[in-house]
Amino acid sequence: MRKMSSIVFAVVISTSLLLSSCGVMFGGSKYQGKIIAKDHPNAQIYVDGEKLGNGEVTSLFKRNKELRVELREEGCQPKVQVFQNRFRTGNFILSLLTFGLVGIAVDLGTGASYKPDHKGNSNIKKLSDKNYEFTVENPDCKK
Repeated sequence: MRKMSSIVFAVVISTSLLLSSCGVMFGGSKYQGKIIAKDHPNAQIYVDGEKLGNGEVTSLFKRNKELRVELREEGCQPKVQVFQNRFRTGNFILSLLTFGLVGIAVDLGTGASYKPDHKGNSNIKKLSDKNYEFTVENPDCKK
């Protein structure tokens, strides 16, 4: 019985080490995003067609999908803003060096190889590897 427990323990530890990688460990397959409707606290915030709240919302989003945010407010045209992803090059190199092809496959398969493009879009603010802030402006809507 003791030998069987040792084998099961070794398999579980080995599997967890083999099926993790740099991106999964340090960023995960999702990130927490805070979306702010700048100067419009009553604007309804939709992500991919689903209403998340008004004015300011926080939710988990998949790393391997672009973020499509829509603001809707009475008396205003809807404002859609798409936030693009960017490949995590440093993560890719570290995964290759430490976990090899298995690590790269895990990162690509889980989506951990991507992040919001905070360097290419000034409306995205990186708070940490797992937390981002998105500001959506609607200057055509005067309230």
